Amino acid sequence: MSVPELKAWRAARPHVERIARAVRPGLVRAVEAVRPWLVRSLGAVRPRIARLTTVQFTAGAALLGLALAATVVTAAGPWDSSGQRTAERDWAASREGVGGADHGPGSGPESGTSEKAPRPAPSAPSVLAGLGRTTGTVSSPTEKALADVLGPLLDDPSLGSERTAAVVDVATGKRLYGRAAGEALTPASTTKIATAVAALSAAGADHRIATRTVLDPGTKKLVLVGGGDPTLTAREETKGNASLRTLADETARALKARKLDVVTLSYDTTLYDGPALHPIGRNVNLAPVTALMTDEGRLNDSSSGPADRSTDPAADAARQFAALLNDRGIKTKSPGPSKATGRAEPLAKVESPPLSALVERMLTNSDNDIAEALARQTALASGEQASFEGGSTAIRTQLKKLGLPMEGARFADGSGLDRADRLTADLLTALLAKAGAPDHPELRPALTGLPVAGFTGTLRNRYTDQPGTGVVRAKTGTLTGVHTLAGTVVDTEGRLLAFAFLTSSDRPADPAATQKTLDGAASALANCGCGS
Repeated sequence: MSVPELKAWRAARPHVERIARAVRPGLVRAVEAVRPWLVRSLGAVRPRIARLTTVQFTAGAALLGLALAATVVTAAGPWDSSGQRTAERDWAASREGVGGADHGPGSGPESGTSEKAPRPAPSAPSVLAGLGRTTGTVSSPTEKALADVLGPLLDDPSLGSERTAAVVDVATGKRLYGRAAGEALTPASTTKIATAVAALSAAGADHRIATRTVLDPGTKKLVLVGGGDPTLTAREETKGNASLRTLADETARALKARKLDVVTLSYDTTLYDGPALHPIGRNVNLAPVTALMTDEGRLNDSSSGPADRSTDPAADAARQFAALLNDRGIKTKSPGPSKATGRAEPLAKVESPPLSALVERMLTNSDNDIAEALARQTALASGEQASFEGGSTAIRTQLKKLGLPMEGARFADGSGLDRADRLTADLLTALLAKAGAPDHPELRPALTGLPVAGFTGTLRNRYTDQPGTGVVRAKTGTLTGVHTLAGTVVDTEGRLLAFAFLTSSDRPADPAATQKTLDGAASALANCGCGS
């Protein structure tokens, strides 16, 4: 199978990339300037935003003057018969629509909102249609040509003492280039690609995480039951997340219908097992992992990135819920932990966005809280205990079922914060190729959630003046002495490639220099006409 590229795009591509790089700084400044006004004007309206593919993102941005298209992102959409999300094929550049800087509504601290979804251009063709079709018109890059292009970059001293790499043809799954590709290194946050694929495979792209209230029959004992949704929000602006306020509204109505206005409130976190604290200890990058929390346990108004976290997110969420009930005329006693009985009567529930949207938000923002929650959802769907250990076992089990190369792989968590994690470049590229396979459309969010170079998420401020801008989509990984990059890119001949670069050094290299070299390697693939 091959991924053909439109002839018009092939001719225009160099100009498009040059324009995209030239206008990006001004565009970002313009978006930052108007975003506060947009947020105030549009309020809490949940956007319905269409997905850009790699090629569509760059081409559409140039053809429409990049009219705020840099911030248009995706909400979960239907799948078509070719295994491709319908929204992926739509142009998401509209002068009337603007979206957040991250995938998923309101997933970034400076996300914009839009009252109207971008209008698709009916004439826009399906750029990635070749994923499900065979044309034979595009030749694969040769191993020698790729070695000539990548070799000097991967030899750069800035990468430290160890480096591995692999490049795979997404359409065929064939490895085109490898450098110690079977050697397992610490993957850092590229572990989230494995977590994404495992969670989507185990629980399904449409799965939602519920937070419930129940009432023990014949008593006044109300229990707030956590289902493991870290994006449950207590804020007025929900930005598409499940709302604790809505749960309080519905619970208060149900209690009043039963002539109850005074209850004993408790909270149930027993869905999860094992320690709540990650082995790294207290950290601004991750709250204690519990089945009940609001806004990822953040103690400020952020929704991504580092932030001070609650030491007891479940108790804090219960106290917030008690205050909301009191505002609605329901008095409660101080909440404490308990377990809902099997006889408990359901009162109300709210549900998270679908797993597909959570996966995209996790990958774009490198969200550790969502990653650990998805690892536990994978465990629950796989019959394992919902713990760090159970999640790691379940991820491995699900990936093995998909026939992926697991030799040398080790999972210690779902986020990649644990240095005990080990992945190979072979496994990372195989994960990306599997997510692009026509017979696994449920895995597609593992691709559509990848940050776009120079525009979104953790790649927003990278790729300055490099040819990969707007074309490379990749997950970053960073720990002290560890830098990784894995994602997809369309080369100049229209071939969709998956790549993975992992580096490690006992003496930490300069992070900026290492990242620039890795970005350069991905950009070299974007600029490569390496077919035979």
